[in-house]
Amino acid sequence: MGEMDGTKVSYLKILTYHRELLVSRLRSVQCILDNLLACSFVCEEDVEIVLRSATRTDQVRKILELVQCKGEEACEYLIYVIYKVCDAYIDLQPWLKEIDYAPSSDATALSVVNTDPISRYSEKLRHEMSRDTCFIMSYGQREETRLEDLYTDTQMDLLNDCNQSLGFLASLDQLLGDHAVFNPQGEVIYVMGDAGVGKSILLQRLQNLWSKKDLQTDAIFFFKFRCRMFSIFKDTDQISLRDLLFKHNCFPDHDPDNEVFDYILRFPEKVIFTFDGYDEIQMNDLMNAPDVVSPDVKAHPVQLLDSLLSGKLLAGSQKVLTARTGTEIQSKVIRKKVVLRGFSPAHLKTYISIHFKEQEHRDQVSVQLDASPHLCGLCSTPLFCWIVLKSFRHLHTMHDSFDLPETCITLTDLFLLLCEVCLSRSGSPAPSLLKKSPRCVSETFVAGLRPLAAFAKLALQGMERSSFVYSQEELTECGLTEEDLTLGFLRPVSRCDASRGPETFEILHIILHSFLAAFALVLDEQAAASSVLKFFTECSRKREPRCLPFDVCLCGSSKSNEKAPFETNEHLQFTNLFLCGLLSKAHAGLIEHLVSPVLLRKKRALLKSYLSKSVKSHLSGLPHYDSGEGKKVHVLPNFLWMLRCIFETGSRGIAQMTAKGITADFIKLGYCNVFSGDCTALNFVLQHRQRLLGLDMDNNNISDYGVKQLQPSFCKMTIVRLCVNHLSDSSIEVLAEELCKHKVVEVLGLYNNSITDVGAKLVAQIIEECPKLRVVKIGKNKITGVGGRYLASAIQRSTSIFDVGMWGNSIGDEGAQAFAEALRNHPRLTNLSLSANGITSKGGKCLAEALKENSVLRIFWLVQNELTDDAAPHLAELVQANTGLSHLWLINNHFTVDGIKILAANLKLNTALKEICVKANRLSEEEEKQFVEDKRLRFH
Repeated sequence: MGEMDGTKVSYLKILTYHRELLVSRLRSVQCILDNLLACSFVCEEDVEIVLRSATRTDQVRKILELVQCKGEEACEYLIYVIYKVCDAYIDLQPWLKEIDYAPSSDATALSVVNTDPISRYSEKLRHEMSRDTCFIMSYGQREETRLEDLYTDTQMDLLNDCNQSLGFLASLDQLLGDHAVFNPQGEVIYVMGDAGVGKSILLQRLQNLWSKKDLQTDAIFFFKFRCRMFSIFKDTDQISLRDLLFKHNCFPDHDPDNEVFDYILRFPEKVIFTFDGYDEIQMNDLMNAPDVVSPDVKAHPVQLLDSLLSGKLLAGSQKVLTARTGTEIQSKVIRKKVVLRGFSPAHLKTYISIHFKEQEHRDQVSVQLDASPHLCGLCSTPLFCWIVLKSFRHLHTMHDSFDLPETCITLTDLFLLLCEVCLSRSGSPAPSLLKKSPRCVSETFVAGLRPLAAFAKLALQGMERSSFVYSQEELTECGLTEEDLTLGFLRPVSRCDASRGPETFEILHIILHSFLAAFALVLDEQAAASSVLKFFTECSRKREPRCLPFDVCLCGSSKSNEKAPFETNEHLQFTNLFLCGLLSKAHAGLIEHLVSPVLLRKKRALLKSYLSKSVKSHLSGLPHYDSGEGKKVHVLPNFLWMLRCIFETGSRGIAQMTAKGITADFIKLGYCNVFSGDCTALNFVLQHRQRLLGLDMDNNNISDYGVKQLQPSFCKMTIVRLCVNHLSDSSIEVLAEELCKHKVVEVLGLYNNSITDVGAKLVAQIIEECPKLRVVKIGKNKITGVGGRYLASAIQRSTSIFDVGMWGNSIGDEGAQAFAEALRNHPRLTNLSLSANGITSKGGKCLAEALKENSVLRIFWLVQNELTDDAAPHLAELVQANTGLSHLWLINNHFTVDGIKILAANLKLNTALKEICVKANRLSEEEEKQFVEDKRLRFH
């Protein structure tokens, strides 16, 4: 806004003309008065007169009268304040555009201070969140690390509504964006992952970025919740939405008119919520409660949480929810889905460099990790990696020598290492620069047995009552002292109303909680020896599947020890796993210093007997079915935990019995959430199998580390399906070495990985050298025309292969020409897909010409390429040749009605073709009707 027709615009007249609108929409009167007073447009007496008015609208009228009396400069300054403090006056932003307001140089020379309650509360939230999130709690309460000094990105895998991977997020900004939203009506961005994979630290990073205004979002409010803290509330507690938001985070200052909460209700899109650990909501809190639809109604906090997530309250706000893998949530509330996959090799290298500033130490750790694929696999989980690196650094400074174990390290080894570090800090003097003590693990544990037993007792009590939050009284009852708290097993927890009630605590991580609970079962000399099996019994019970949210229940008992189990029982499974490790022969030397050897042997015998019986029962109960590939078995969820427990025991006898009990020819482990570390456990059993075996591990997260751990078992595998597993060329190198050596593989599935032309060359070697190989699926990788030539050449030489899938690569016309030569007179190949490969009419012509000399191919897919009418005559000649081809798919190319006419004319001369699919080409509905009589030409 400036001068119009040589006449300067009158701001006084603008205020007069729009007086009614300003009176109805102008809020935050105090901010206007503060700035008018600061710039001397009004005096203290004027402010007092305004504030004497009983209602806000009367106060606005007084302000307008005052500034209009002061003249044009005061009138523009009032508009300038509205312009500058846009968050406070969001309702008037359209009005500013309507009047085409642009500040004059006189206005911009004056300062504006934002004293609006909304803006001030936003800044207060940022300040509080910055303080709360800038540090990561480490081993001891006295030791903290800055988040920005330790945080390393992990692999954030986007999923669609069918849980299929869409690729990795490049940054946290994309987490909140619209990319990959499959349900616009959904309210929740669902982040899932295994325990220890970094869900909580990811949210902390998100919160910290927002607090520093480094997150790309328009949100001015951010409320964070840990779902575990909802267990503090009694079933009879009632709270308002306002109190839930403000008491858990911080209260607005100087907000007598409740403007902040009113703003949140009116503009929920300006709010971000994070809810961490939804799987820890207890089931008796989630059934049959009524929905809360009014923000003014008091309700149980879990009901409010439930209504927030489902959009009954603050619909349109951004909500990020984390939960452990396996927690089912209704699809209708999920907006976007992300699964955390842990560290990639590049992430791991970065993490090592953060922990070790000296290159010598980096090299030392890297060499030891490279020598152990299993340890690398474990370190792909951030929590395990943190334990390994921190333990290495700490124990290396304490003792004369410390190396990572050369043998296959177990999770029990890792957490014993963590305990050793914590206990070694108890009263130990600073290590001398000239003299370090020799390392004696048993001495460390014996010296620290009292506090270790107390922490273990506390963890077991929490596990038994399904509660992970402890009061000071509970700590004291278990024998823990103030000094014990500095060891680092516990950390303080803020509750929803931090100003009330005593301080509460939690164990550093849920997996450490499970480890300590298992230790308590081992150390307990009062209970019957059979008590070590109590959680095995719990995990073996059949549970009714539930889908969260949002069937809330508050009708259960108010006693905390009567609460129903959590949605997942993974914490109990980890307890069983650690029990197997602690009672293994490998750790007998240590545990015998802590427990009576007689009782230890009795507990070990009970556990071994139980495991043996359970394995036999589980294997006999697996559903078998016959197929063309032999007797198949699709394992049940507990199968993976069974393998993990067997590996922790280190018992070759149980492993051999398990291998013998797997009578199927083909095991399906698809979609079982197998990660790289599990492959060692799987190999520990499969290496004892005598017969050949097919293995389907599609849609997991085994990565290159997992393939290296499975290397000894590939000699027995006739079917190797590793689709969607984040494999690189490194994995293909291992496969090529083993499969070409033993030559028994018949099916090779590598779809949707990260294989390049280097890997394609190795796959070509497998195709050439394995005479039984029948099926190769290598679509959706990163193979270009170069890799296409390698593969086509190998296929041309193979006399066994009959099914090849190349969908979604980039072989282009170069690769198409190579495949044309492979197809010419091929004696065996019946199924071929070259869909989505960037093939133009040039490549299509070569393929059509070659296929005229092929009488074997039956199914040929050229979907989603760049074929035009130029290819139609050549394809028509192929159709006329009547070679035996039965299915030709040309969906989603660039054919027009003219090209389809050529195909249709020659289709009449073909007796073998059952269909030519030409859906989604460049024909209108009217043009498609011309071909309605030929049912083999399919447009739908």
